[in-house]
Amino acid sequence: MHRLVVGDEKRLGLAVDEQLRSAAPVGGQFRQRWERKFFVAPRNIGLAYGLLRHVCRPDGEYPSEQINSLYFDTLDLDQHQRSADGDFKKDKVRIRWYGDNGTLPPMVPVFLELKSRRGFASSKRRERFPEPAENLRLDRLPAGIMGKTTLLDTLARFGHFPGRPLRPIILISYWRYRFTEILTGVRVCLDHDIRSTLVARELGRGERELRLQGAVIEVKGLSADLPRILKRVMELVDTDWSRFSKYSYCIDSHLADLGSTGRLWPSGRMAEP
Repeated sequence: MHRLVVGDEKRLGLAVDEQLRSAAPVGGQFRQRWERKFFVAPRNIGLAYGLLRHVCRPDGEYPSEQINSLYFDTLDLDQHQRSADGDFKKDKVRIRWYGDNGTLPPMVPVFLELKSRRGFASSKRRERFPEPAENLRLDRLPAGIMGKTTLLDTLARFGHFPGRPLRPIILISYWRYRFTEILTGVRVCLDHDIRSTLVARELGRGERELRLQGAVIEVKGLSADLPRILKRVMELVDTDWSRFSKYSYCIDSHLADLGSTGRLWPSGRMAEP
């Protein structure tokens, strides 16, 4: 899958928190936002991008870039199971950085994030840490990028206290396009070229860079209502609401039987003819 635009739009310097651009902190916590996710079949990714460009304004600072996230979980994948079961209360711990690992500077700003979701409403806390680029190499990721004490102390400041040990589980990278809906200011993202590698050696078959089918549109705002023009876009793209979780989506693909139908598709979707 080729990227839809050509240009050097990757962010290699300091990353600005996406949440800071849309909601101010309240009492040390970010305000809750509503997230709606829509799965886009591969044949409609170009159409989705074109329509969003037509009705939305590209982000002024970071219209597109590669995002990389190292997700943490218990070894028995407690948070993955909660997501797969559709639990009302879910928390995800990840370390995120931006740009292609092959072109990163010697020191890279990484962000330890806690994303908490209660139904459709979510909030995010993050803290920035400078790390040597060599710590982001694939063979170094099982070490977790930062020390366990730093990770746990930071999560404690976020008010999160894991009941069981957390371990690095999977690296997920994708290309993101950011937009703002012109009339309402609602933020919209189109994520595609989703790739994943399990870093927990006890899991899976050691496969690298599984490329998953399709894309996802995320709509993020302070209301559960979808702007009218975006509803029309979803109709034209022939998509619908989805409990799309990149983390669970990728875990399922790595753990599925080789050759199984729809292995590289979200649960409940079938491969296109």
